[in-house]
Amino acid sequence: MHTHNRFLIVGAGPLGLALAKALGEARVPYVQVEATDHVGGNWAHGVYTTAHIISSRRTTEYPDYPMPSDYPDFPSGQQMCAYYNAFADAHDLRRHIQFRRPLTHCAPVDGAWECTFGDGSVERYKGVYVCNGHHWKRKFPDWVTGFDGEVLHSKDYKHPDQLRDKRVLVLGGGNSGCDLVSEAARVGTVADWSLRRGYWILPKSVLGKPVIEFIGPYTPVAVQRVLAKVIVRLVIGRYRDYGLPVPDHQPFERHPTVNSEVFHYLQHGRIQPRQDVRRVEGRTVHFADGSAADYDVVACGTGFDVSFPFLPDGLVPVKGKVASLIGGALVPGQRHLYVVGAYQPRYGLGPVVRPYVKMLARWASLQDELELPLADILMSLGQRAPTTEVLDPHRAIREARMTRLTDHLVRWKGRRMAMAA
Repeated sequence: MHTHNRFLIVGAGPLGLALAKALGEARVPYVQVEATDHVGGNWAHGVYTTAHIISSRRTTEYPDYPMPSDYPDFPSGQQMCAYYNAFADAHDLRRHIQFRRPLTHCAPVDGAWECTFGDGSVERYKGVYVCNGHHWKRKFPDWVTGFDGEVLHSKDYKHPDQLRDKRVLVLGGGNSGCDLVSEAARVGTVADWSLRRGYWILPKSVLGKPVIEFIGPYTPVAVQRVLAKVIVRLVIGRYRDYGLPVPDHQPFERHPTVNSEVFHYLQHGRIQPRQDVRRVEGRTVHFADGSAADYDVVACGTGFDVSFPFLPDGLVPVKGKVASLIGGALVPGQRHLYVVGAYQPRYGLGPVVRPYVKMLARWASLQDELELPLADILMSLGQRAPTTEVLDPHRAIREARMTRLTDHLVRWKGRRMAMAA
């Protein structure tokens, strides 16, 4: 075991890479570990060959490292992977990354963070930045264990041949669910789509422009919702005319679904909407309206659970899909533990990344000046954990930039709290 004055970054996905660059610029010593043998996170190992981003190139690229000008509005998974590899090479990040080194346990010990790795080695670090992503712990409905056919999660779907010439039932109306049912409509013999509730499904483009680029940095959420409803009504029409349930929530209360293909296939009769599943018998699935059908494959676009398996149980409180973090990254009661990227931006990730990781890099030095955990001080100043996993990127950008102006207040409050303790 060695005791380091360095930080550990867990994961070399899009946020882990951007954070590594920011720590290097701030001259914060760090080591980065990655469980696989590549950078890019989910884009390198968790998407299907036909996947494209749902946000746009301009709202996904790092602001300080634009994507190639010949990339389309909606780059493919292969292009995204190439982009993150190019970013890592351009900033010489690989020399700090230890590949194929999964973290298995991490806990606070004697003022440091003791980390155990897959090979049994143990190291101690000054702090830990958790960038393990949220698209890896598959979530399934309970009833799929009784289905006698093939059960496939979107994480395990890679190629259209997995659905070709098969009777497919797709679960879920999120972005993965829309992609899966559109793929099944192209290559399968049956493409049925089971939805438990209504979703706000936005078109990818309006007037030749990616839909999310219509939302300005200072557009109030109420205006954004009105704009979304107008776009849906003008471009798509009424969901019930396609046989889809009416949404039971306002736009952007949940992570938005952006897809244009499903409406094409619904109008051509290639996708058949179904209600929620009630029970299964062998390969027969029974739905809430009393109908039933037989399937070869149940494809689950049912999302993921938020999990940090290498941290002690309960160290990061999670309620449903929402991690209870202060300032978007801090755990109450803990020094130098930063949980990065636990929330999903409402639209493009790119613009928020740079101010967010610069804030996290600065917090490493700020925490050293404070006797008490930074999260506890921020809570005493009125900050609270989010109640939703959906992040407003423009608001997050403003808040991250504002923290630089309030650091002096944090220092003052921290000194007063330490004296009173």
